[in-house]
Amino acid sequence: MLVFNYLPMIKKTIYLGNPYHIRLKNAQLEFMVPEGKGIDSLMTKKVPLEDLGVLILDHPQITITHPVLQQIAAFNVALVSCDANHMPASLLMPLEGHNTQQERFRAQINASEPLKKQLWQQTIKCKIYNQGKILIAIGKSEEGEYLLKLSEEVRSGDTANMEGRAAAYYWKNIFSNYIEQFTRDRIGPSPNHLLNYAYAIIRATVARALVGSGLLPTLGIHHQNKYNAYCLADDIMEPYRPYADKLIYEILLLNRGNEIELSKEIKGEILALLGKEVILNNTRSPMMVAIQKTTSSLAQCYEGDMRKLLYPEC
Repeated sequence: MLVFNYLPMIKKTIYLGNPYHIRLKNAQLEFMVPEGKGIDSLMTKKVPLEDLGVLILDHPQITITHPVLQQIAAFNVALVSCDANHMPASLLMPLEGHNTQQERFRAQINASEPLKKQLWQQTIKCKIYNQGKILIAIGKSEEGEYLLKLSEEVRSGDTANMEGRAAAYYWKNIFSNYIEQFTRDRIGPSPNHLLNYAYAIIRATVARALVGSGLLPTLGIHHQNKYNAYCLADDIMEPYRPYADKLIYEILLLNRGNEIELSKEIKGEILALLGKEVILNNTRSPMMVAIQKTTSSLAQCYEGDMRKLLYPEC
């Protein structure tokens, strides 16, 4: 299975779920069916590297040449490798992603604690606001309005842990029509596996955009886990999570709350999330483009040229 998203004006996301040999030819990636694995001309495709944003490998018999890896890095393509359970397990990113990378690294490393606390306040305020808007959109106006009010109470550094309070309330309500007492847990029952997959795709896209903006994905604003190589990506993706939550809610709605397998069709729906239009700075943009604008604004905040992160609002 090979899934493309052909969404205008954004980089392509390609998912590979069958054996393929990937090679480089004339600045294009060629996806070839290995001998003995069947021939499907519709699935043997070529993609210019400049059009590619995310490449997801989800089969143990996929092979890839070293020149492909070199050029994927050169074009700042996020290469995601999935594990035996078909969940994203690793992310390959380039070491260089911006022409003034050293200056931006220095600005990021030297960012003051007050600045980081203000950026985290903006991040959590927007996340809770978006959670509230999602609840309103699915017909839970009273619950959503509560979160909108809660978002206004977020202070610098979120010292009162409004994020945690909002999360407990949000998860109690968002899937309550279909699941009694849902608990958000990475290793929990359905639809946690769908949320995991959607979040992993957003995380990879944010990490790619951070590198493209000349920033270190490891050095977070708030997340500080020494074993986490993508702390900053985990920070910046927070306001984007509710978009994934709404998509999973809609999938549950169509399936009447039944347990859902992470099938190729469901994966295709989740990958299409990156092309979903969001409103950022009063302008409609595909999510992948909005993420790039968010990371660019973060770099400018570090450099002192901006004081507000650009995040989308549901």
